[in-house]
Amino acid sequence: MSKLVVRAFSLSVDGYGAALEQSLENPFGKGGMVLPQWAFPTRTFQKMFGKEGGETGVDEDFAARSFENIGAWILGRNMFGPIRGPWPDDSWKGWWGDNPVYHTPVFVLTHHARAPLVMQGGTTFHFVTDGIDSALRQAREAADGKDVRVGGGVATVRQYLSKGLIDEMHLAQAPVLLGSGENLFAGLDLAVLGYACTGQVSSARATHLTITKQG
Repeated sequence: MSKLVVRAFSLSVDGYGAALEQSLENPFGKGGMVLPQWAFPTRTFQKMFGKEGGETGVDEDFAARSFENIGAWILGRNMFGPIRGPWPDDSWKGWWGDNPVYHTPVFVLTHHARAPLVMQGGTTFHFVTDGIDSALRQAREAADGKDVRVGGGVATVRQYLSKGLIDEMHLAQAPVLLGSGENLFAGLDLAVLGYACTGQVSSARATHLTITKQG
C-alpha cells in the first residue's frame, strides 16, 4: 500500500530543519549546512554527486533506504529554489542541474503557476497552485502504488504532519544546536496526532529516528 513518507530529513537537536536567510549560496540558510553533514560522505550521496566510493555503515543504510520504493515526490517551493514571488522566467530549473536526483514526477507547491518542467533522468517538475491535498492526490496517482516522499522543506512537512497525513518519517538528528530557524515541531503535538517514535539508531554523525503514525 502506498505511504506518504519523509526520508533522510536532517534537523538539529533543538528541532530546526533549516536556518534563516536561505539563498543560492546557503540552501539550508546561513549556518544550516551543519545539518546534512551525516549524508554527504555516504556512498549514496557520493554517487549522486557523480563520485566514486563513499562510506558504508549506519548512515549509508539510511541514505540508500531513503530512495527505495519512491514513485513521486512533493516539495515546497524553497526546496526547488531560492526564488520568491512570481517566476521571472523559466531559467531556474532546481538545485540539481539537468539530471536531478528524483527520477520520478515531482510536485512543487507554489502560489505562482508555471508549466511542467521535463528534465533528464525521468524527473518532471509539476507546479501545484491549489494546495497540499491536490499535490498529494496528483502524486499518489503518479506514484502508481509506490510511496510518495515529502522532501521538505520544514513548512511543507509541517502542513502534512498537522493533518496527520504522513505515515512514517526518518529524521536524522545532527548533534548541533541552531537556536533559530524553521522548527519542525513548534506548535505540533505529535502524540495527540497519533505519532510515536518506533526506532532509534545512532552513528558518529547523527541519531536516526523513525516516527510512525499509529493505528
